[in-house]
Amino acid sequence: MNYPLDLRLMPSTWHASLTLGFEHGQRGTVLRHCAHSGPLYVQKAFYPEGRELAHAYLLHPPGGMVSGDHLEVNVQAGENTAVLITTPGAGRVYRARTDRTAQYLHNQLEVAQGSSVEWLPQETIVYPDAQAILNTHFNLHANSRCIAWDVISLGLPACGQVFGAGSLQQTMQVHLDGRLVLRERMLLDRQSQNSYAAMAGFQSKPVCGLMIAGPFDTALDEELESALQVQCSSTLEGDLSAITVVGKFVVVRFLGFCSNRARQTFTECWRLLRPVLLNRPACAPGVWRT
Repeated sequence: MNYPLDLRLMPSTWHASLTLGFEHGQRGTVLRHCAHSGPLYVQKAFYPEGRELAHAYLLHPPGGMVSGDHLEVNVQAGENTAVLITTPGAGRVYRARTDRTAQYLHNQLEVAQGSSVEWLPQETIVYPDAQAILNTHFNLHANSRCIAWDVISLGLPACGQVFGAGSLQQTMQVHLDGRLVLRERMLLDRQSQNSYAAMAGFQSKPVCGLMIAGPFDTALDEELESALQVQCSSTLEGDLSAITVVGKFVVVRFLGFCSNRARQTFTECWRLLRPVLLNRPACAPGVWRT
């Protein structure tokens, strides 16, 4: 087949989008709308906790992003719905091409009044010399709730490959009734790092994580806060984790050497926070056991 010259020379990229619409009806929370473009989709909703709460697994068959990839996920949780979203495996942002074209992922989650969304993906591995832009934005409304985490593994520490000259921009932010109430942003680039060991605040640890939960209607219960503090202080030697109350939100941070340990820390915090914030006992998605 004869292709025009510009198409034959064009680098391979994926522009993919996924829109999920959840509604509440007589059968509980249902995935009413699912539209995708490109290799990004879910097969169906699962109900290990009953019909009121839908579990959805995001599928990205390529397994990672290369230069020029642009992925967008839009989640619309209608009134009085309950949704948990996770991934079956780690995400990957591969080494960028020589032109250093960015790899972009944007997650937009709209949570209507009386609804909850749990955004609990497995870790993202950012390869050496990647050019990653990772954004997760929540829009909450009256009496809506969210629990979310992001775990980032910089470079390939098990292979001795440090993050090096790559770039990472990561943002997680929450609007409540149109007002910005929480914003966490991390920027790593050539200006902010001369070497892996010199990355400010990372103490040469390749894994970092952020977890948020809220909003809480009242001050955090002392017993719950104490239990969270105990969990954060029980990390293995070399790992660091801490809990902070920011307005009506609980923020947990992790810094260490192993993404599995980061997810274990966040999962244990989730087990403590979920019954209080969402009035539900923890029920781990089945895909985490595969």
